[in-house]
Amino acid sequence: MASSERAPTKVIIVGCGVAGPVLACFLKFKGYTPVVYERIVRDSEGGLSLMLQANGLRVLALIPGLLDQLPGVVEDHMEFCSTVPGHEDQLGVYTYKTSSDTARINMEDLINIPGIGIRRHDFLHLLSETALQAGVEIHYERKVVDVHQHADSVEVKFEDGTTDTASFVIGCDGIHSNTRVSLFGKEEASYTGLTQLGGFSPAPKSWKHKNTMINFFGEESHMISYQVGPNLNSWAITRREAEHKETWRAVDDSMLQELRKRDPVSEWGFGAGELLQTAHKMIKYGLYDRPELKTWYKGRVVLLGDAAHPTSPHLGQGANQALEDIYHLVRVLMKYNPSAGDPSTEVLKNAFEEYEDIRLPRTSALVKQAHEVGDKMRVISGVDACLARNESVRATWANPEIGLRNLARARSGPFEGKSEI
Repeated sequence: MASSERAPTKVIIVGCGVAGPVLACFLKFKGYTPVVYERIVRDSEGGLSLMLQANGLRVLALIPGLLDQLPGVVEDHMEFCSTVPGHEDQLGVYTYKTSSDTARINMEDLINIPGIGIRRHDFLHLLSETALQAGVEIHYERKVVDVHQHADSVEVKFEDGTTDTASFVIGCDGIHSNTRVSLFGKEEASYTGLTQLGGFSPAPKSWKHKNTMINFFGEESHMISYQVGPNLNSWAITRREAEHKETWRAVDDSMLQELRKRDPVSEWGFGAGELLQTAHKMIKYGLYDRPELKTWYKGRVVLLGDAAHPTSPHLGQGANQALEDIYHLVRVLMKYNPSAGDPSTEVLKNAFEEYEDIRLPRTSALVKQAHEVGDKMRVISGVDACLARNESVRATWANPEIGLRNLARARSGPFEGKSEI
């Protein structure tokens, strides 16, 4: 190598879920050499679906051609229904009027719709393929168990005893982040009292509108459903129950048949019961809280997404907030290290601190907001409290502009006047 040349700065990214491959693409575009390590097998079937909202889609749009490949469904119709016994009623409806019959709409319009419903498996496959095509190195079934920091590098240790070294490390390894444990120690997760049961089902025959997201408000339970493919809906029921493990494993066939017949939601109207009765896959898991971190980095290692700020699913913002994290982290790295050379620890400190200053307040507020939505709007005890909730929903969507403003609060960002990194 000529003396004027330098080797690209290597960055280890822990985790190849939503954030890992997207972050890797941006770092690759900026001149770094990202290497991604993922603990599970490639194209795992874990999880069900997610809703890509305006703030996350704005970040994905910065990767050329990616939005056109999304295998999801633009949700342009919303309904809100009460399934409280004796008080079944439609509480609100909103249909977004697109300027064409195509499934794709302009980016500036996305702030006014629920988003794009997409199967998690399909989305992760697209993201990993996009990263591989960009020249990113991805290693599967390599579980990072510890990180050791040195003056100008970080060594990661894997479960099999092997190691790798990079200039700095970014932990995108989700709610069970070993990177977070390595930095700040093991923390106790506390059960929220809520479980989720989710699944895939064909669209109910009674539904007249495709591309629909529906919220069903019951007593001590809530259900949401949205389309993720041709005649395929993803749904989730949240309710208070005895503690359940925090796993995304599919229920077995015998439990699947039992839930189809005996789960109380199977009796709900507006198509909700039909979704449960016709489900061909279900998973069940508990919802847990983790302590809020006051800082997301230590030395040359920084956290991102659920590893930094895990949240309950009631706003559907988990993946979207991780994408916002990526936008700002890459932006500040380029601000303080424009050459993408091997940064000093002081340079990384400056970048990571600015990243925290921008992101910590926003994510903290959204985590609290998600809790409030779950506890005060979705899973409510007592008929009187449920009816008061229903009237609040009805009043909100009687004037769609109010409802859309409420949706936009979480979905604004991340550009703050800029539309590129």
